[in-house]
Amino acid sequence: MQERLNIPPTKSSLLDLKRRLNFLNEGYRLLERKREMLTRLVYQKLAEYRELNQSSRESMSKAYHWLGITQMRMGSNRMRQLAIGMPEAVEAKVLPRHAMSVQYPSVEISRLPLQPIGTLGTDASLDETRASFAEMVVRVARLAEIETALWRLLEEQRKTQKRVNALKYNVIPRYERTIKYVESSLEEEERNGLFQLKLLAERG
Repeated sequence: MQERLNIPPTKSSLLDLKRRLNFLNEGYRLLERKREMLTRLVYQKLAEYRELNQSSRESMSKAYHWLGITQMRMGSNRMRQLAIGMPEAVEAKVLPRHAMSVQYPSVEISRLPLQPIGTLGTDASLDETRASFAEMVVRVARLAEIETALWRLLEEQRKTQKRVNALKYNVIPRYERTIKYVESSLEEEERNGLFQLKLLAERG
């Protein structure tokens, strides 16, 4: 790693370096703040994910429980026939959402009222199966939204942490070493100039 920047030790260079260093320090503070906010968002989404993951598993278990009962009472062939013309049970829209410059899909999904179907060859458990599957779809869709958001937030957090570390341990220290070098060179140059003036004065 280069210890310092290859810049001539002049006063204009020093002013420019200090201006750039102020800009880098401000950028570092903003990135550090962004990293902290991303970390909070990640923990918030993680808590939501854990809660919804558990409820999704429970609703899935309930849906397949009722499916098993309905299949046993009505038979697979009759269920396949009914499934062809089954009215929609949920309504969904997928919209973009932004958080801390991270875009992820937002799922707006809700259950629709169960529409009546032909009663011939059906069983009362069919309505329970339809309702429980609709509820399962709603929960799984919301879980998918949170999981996608969580992974994208984690990726942005990783990138931000990488930039923070680069500024803190590489870029800013290099600028600080360069400034110190230029200041030292200018001071040495000034001392040499004063020494020469002193010699000239003594000779005069």
